[in-house]
Amino acid sequence: MNLEPLVAGKPPDPELFMLMADSVQDYAIFLLDPSGKVATWNTGARFIKQYERAEIIGKHFSIFYTEEDTQRGWPAHELKLAGQTGRFEDEGWRVRKDGSRFWANVIITPLVNDQGELLAFSKITRDLTERKRQEETLSQSEERFRLLVDGVQDYAIYMLDPDGIVTSWNSGANRIKGYKSHEIIGQHFSKFYSLEDAAQGKPEAELAMARAHGRAEDEGWRIRKNGGRFWARVVVTALYDSNGGLRGFAKVTQDLTQRKHAEAMEFARHNINEFIAILAHELRNPLAPIRSAVQLMMTAKQSDNANIVKIIDRQSAQLMRIVDDILD
Repeated sequence: MNLEPLVAGKPPDPELFMLMADSVQDYAIFLLDPSGKVATWNTGARFIKQYERAEIIGKHFSIFYTEEDTQRGWPAHELKLAGQTGRFEDEGWRVRKDGSRFWANVIITPLVNDQGELLAFSKITRDLTERKRQEETLSQSEERFRLLVDGVQDYAIYMLDPDGIVTSWNSGANRIKGYKSHEIIGQHFSKFYSLEDAAQGKPEAELAMARAHGRAEDEGWRIRKNGGRFWARVVVTALYDSNGGLRGFAKVTQDLTQRKHAEAMEFARHNINEFIAILAHELRNPLAPIRSAVQLMMTAKQSDNANIVKIIDRQSAQLMRIVDDILD
């Protein structure tokens, strides 16, 4: 092949185009005749599809397709669409010579002359198997994570958009808050707050705190779908993309109502014990003089009893006031 160097502004030698196409290794670049038979074959096509030039020239390009696609007439459909629209692009599984499959990006372009006569089709195929594998791995990982989150029953785990609109809902959120996913997705999360807290802007303040510090944590009363209250521990985490843009918030809510009731009962028990101790002390004070007075009456002369009676009367009145305070 005797080629001249390319000069800007001068039409290139057609053989130079052939050399360029044949030298590409990352793309299979070849021509099909109007019926779909392979007419040319470059290095990239040999590398990707494993066929040598002599093995594939003259074969119908449907040999690169899976049996399922061939049976449904997909290769012919691709050529038909390319001829109708001037270009066809697709991604799907293709088959190598050894029978292994690879994920391919395919572009088919009809080549026509000035009279509109179809001369051939150019076909460019790129092997995207590694990208497909990474996408499937990511998809499987996301699906496993989704199943993990959705299976959590003890925590309400859900997402909010930057404006506080609920965008996801797990089974724990359903159990704790009482809403089905279709009832709450698209609603503002302020529905979970009391009217007083919502009016005071507490939901918005939580999001502002998460934006400013990355997370916000709180405990307080929240509202279920049926209007009942529960004591919640809430953690809100701001989520940012790689460019620092706010994508939304992750919100985790734990129902601590039983713990709150236990704390209230412990507080009440402590108050009762303290009250009983104070009461015993207050009752003991007037009882001691009364007991002493009774003992004196048993030994004193009749003339001394009047003073003793006064002591008993005064201390009895004190006991009455203590009892009245208890009743109040």
